[in-house]
Amino acid sequence: MTQPIRLASLVSGPAAGFEEPFEMLEACHQRVHRMLALLARLREHMKAHGADTQAQQAARDVMRYFDQAAPQHHQDEELHVFPPLLARGDPAVADVVRRLQQDHLRMESAWAAARPVLSLVCEGRIDRLAPDDDARLDAFAGLYDAHIRAEEEIAYPAAQGMLGEAARAAMGEDMMRRRGVK
Repeated sequence: MTQPIRLASLVSGPAAGFEEPFEMLEACHQRVHRMLALLARLREHMKAHGADTQAQQAARDVMRYFDQAAPQHHQDEELHVFPPLLARGDPAVADVVRRLQQDHLRMESAWAAARPVLSLVCEGRIDRLAPDDDARLDAFAGLYDAHIRAEEEIAYPAAQGMLGEAARAAMGEDMMRRRGVK
């Protein structure tokens, strides 16, 4: 008997509230890691089982996350984390921020190339990933580790040190509003 792709352990995560926006951003990173782990398990699963029901559901879950949550997360950073860091004038931090902004553009482009592969899996239209499909998925997934590390080790701590309680509260409120949370 094969082991199913266990979505619950990969999709659920720690609860972080908008009242602590940097905790929320880090929780999003944990979800990114879980979605990339699900993507890796999906790819392994397909080698033995093709685009069965489990594979289709896993592809749907990955697509939903990177279609909906990931763009919101990037917008949070572009609106609230990066601008004060660029305005601060620290050349080393500004270089990191500009690289992170470029990463967001590369992630968007790589997702546009990877998403159609998952869409085909979702629809059961392919049972195996071609080498080009694997390359697209690799290119997308490979963008995240260094990016997240730079945000958590450099950008977030620097921004947290600059933003007072009122600015963090406004950040959390904006994050909620853009997501339709009351």
